[in-house]
Formats: sequence, structure tokens, C-alpha cells
Amino acid sequence: MFYGLNNFIKKFLPKRLFYRSLIIVATPMILLQIIITVVFFDSLWIKANKGMTRSLVSEVKTLYDVYKNPDVSQKESIINLYNKNFDFIVSFKEKKIFNKKIEERWFSPMDRSLRRELKSSFGGIFWFDTTTYKELVELRIKYKDGYLQIFFPKNKISPSSARIFALWITFPGIVLILIAIVFLKNQTRPIVNLAKAAEKFGKGEFVKEFRPSGAKEIRQAAYEFDRMRKRISIHLNQRSEMLSGISHDLRTPLTRLKLQLAFLNQKDLSKKMADDIEEMERMLNDYLEFTSHQRGEMTKHINLNQLVNEIIKKYDGKNIKLESENQVEINIRINAIKRCLTNLIDNGLSYGNSIKITLKKTINNVVVFVDDDGPGIPEAEYQNVMKPFYRIDKSRGQNKSGVGLGLSIANDIMSSHGGSISLDKSPLNGLRVKLSLPS
Repeated sequence: MFYGLNNFIKKFLPKRLFYRSLIIVATPMILLQIIITVVFFDSLWIKANKGMTRSLVSEVKTLYDVYKNPDVSQKESIINLYNKNFDFIVSFKEKKIFNKKIEERWFSPMDRSLRRELKSSFGGIFWFDTTTYKELVELRIKYKDGYLQIFFPKNKISPSSARIFALWITFPGIVLILIAIVFLKNQTRPIVNLAKAAEKFGKGEFVKEFRPSGAKEIRQAAYEFDRMRKRISIHLNQRSEMLSGISHDLRTPLTRLKLQLAFLNQKDLSKKMADDIEEMERMLNDYLEFTSHQRGEMTKHINLNQLVNEIIKKYDGKNIKLESENQVEINIRINAIKRCLTNLIDNGLSYGNSIKITLKKTINNVVVFVDDDGPGIPEAEYQNVMKPFYRIDKSRGQNKSGVGLGLSIANDIMSSHGGSISLDKSPLNGLRVKLSLPS
């Protein structure tokens, strides 16, 4: 039960650390203000309002009793005293119909208290209005063939401290929450920067010098990440340098062999040996490409349609088509994606005659379909062909050149972009390669 409740609450909680921290800081503050406000209104404001209302109704009751006194001179003198000393405006409306009902505001404690006290003193022969005038309350009490009309200041039944209290309890709370927002922004920014740097480095992008900042624990994590990044970068650079050296050392004797073959009189033997040397060079290029294709390249925002068209132009005379409903904009490493698409097109043309490339834009991803009309790949081999140096000796033919790195390189490039690659049966009856990139 507790586990289910915990999952239910998580659905409504924000996902980002900043907003979760803000809730942790702001919620107790808001609850405290609500409690203080409730206690204030219940213990102070409402009780003060009741006392003031009861006192005013007593004054009005005294005035009303004076009207019942037949001594007119005493009546007028007392009314004058009320108008002068109590800020009342008293008048008697003779022969006026008294038929109005009280339109009480249910949410106003002032209206409820006034109605309750008037009802206990006058029954149902009264009517009042607290909304028409900003600073005055109009009260009418039925008397003989008319009614007694009394205007009195609203502050006689409503404590003025309520507004001041509401202001001073709300304003400091807002100020403190704003200060908390600024503080939390500064505290979460180093975590966000660390996450972005880790994401870029995980995708193979170049990360500039990373400076740890923030709290001690965050600095420690950032410092250890930076040390790990530097160690991995050194390892990758050493591997690239080693492979560059191997490439240079191997190409030199291969070049000498080509020159020596040119002087051979046996042309048939010379051609066979030259073909073997060319295949060795292609294999060497594939090895180098597999190990160093995405390092040191920055991400750029480009139009993917234009990039694919540029690649297709290099295959002049080949049956390659591009289909796309809209222009697709995306952040990628251009050379890496070029190499990925080139490998897929080369594979398709090696085993088929036509290629169809389809671009689609979804809410969160950009999807690229590369279809060929070749013999395809058995479904059982879909996972195996993603492995480096794996070759199928069946449907895709074993007489083709290559070392089984085309799809491995494409898979590695897609993973480094945070995307994915999958294989399926093509509508052209060959192989369909689906590339999915985060947009």
C-alpha cells in the first residue's frame, strides 16, 4: 500500500532537482503562514470583530430606544450627540416601504457577525449594506410607517489590522521564496553543468576544460569526473596515435610492393597481387575508421535533408532516392553521420541495385530509414551483424570485400549520439536499417 502511494505521489512531483528542492523549501513556509493566518483570524480578528460589532449594535439599540421615547426634544439632542461623537448619520424616512432582504456575503465574517448581532437585538426588522459604499455601512431598521436609516464607518465593525497583518505575512513569504529560488538556482547549476558535460563526453563530443563548482560534495563529484575524463581522453589519444603509427608503417611496405609489382613481367600474377594489396589497404582503412571515427568533432545544427542530398550526389549514376515530407533540422556531428550513412549506402549497393532513404520527424526523434533491394539478412542474424568483424557467409555473399565493420561503425555512431539502430525487412524486399536520433 505504501509503495503504491509512493508511486502515486511521484507522478505529480516535478522531475527536475530545482523544482523538487523549491517544493521542500517553500511548502513548510506556506504551511506555517496558513497556520498563523488561521490562528490570527480565529483567535484575534474574528473575536475582535465580534466585540466591535456587539458594541456598535448596542449603540444602535440605544438610539432605536430613544426613538420610542415620546420626548421629542430629548430625542433630537441624543441624535445630534450620536452624529457628532459617534460618526453616525441618522435620519428617519417616513412613509417609506421597507421590503428589502439582506444579501449577506457568506465569505465575509463582518457580514455574518453584523447580521447575527442585529438579529438578536431587532429580530427581522432590519436591512444593511456593506458593499455599496467603500468606507460606510448603511443600516435600516423598520420603525412605525417608515424606517430609521443609519450610516456609520466600516472600521467600527472591521479591525483595520487585518489588512496590515495580511500584507506583512504575505510580503516576507514572497521575499523569502524569491531568495530561495536564487539560492537553489546557484546550487543546482553545478549539477546541471556536470550532467551536461557527462552527457557530451558520453556521446563522444569534445568537452572543454571543466571547472568544478558548487557545494563540497558536488565539487568532489565534478573533480572525480574530470579526472576520469582526462584519463579516458589520454587513453583514446594514445590508441589513435598507435593506430596512426601502424597505418604509416603498414602503408610504406604496401607502397613498395605496388612499385615492385609494376615491374613484373607476369601481368596476371601482378594483377592478382595488386588486388590483394588493395584489399589489405581497405581493411586497414576500416580498422582505423572503426576505432577513431567520432573523436574530436563538435556537434552542429544542420539541415539533414541537405546533408543526405550531398551524400547522394557522390553516387552519381546510382539508383538512390530521398523521400521526406518536411525539412529536418537536428544537432549532430556531421562527419560521423556522413560516415554512418555512407557505410549503409555502400552496404546496400554492394548487395543490391537501388537505395531508398526516408526522413521522418516525430515529437522527440528524427528517424532515418535506409532500404535496399538486396537479398537481405536473416532475422536471426540481426544482433550478430552489429558485432565488430562479424561476417555472414550466406545471403549477403562471402565474395564481397570488407571485414564486417560497416554496421558496427554505424551502430557505434548512433550510440554516441544517444540514438539507436535497428534492422528489419525492407519494402524493397531487401534490408531496412532504421536510425533513430534524438531531436
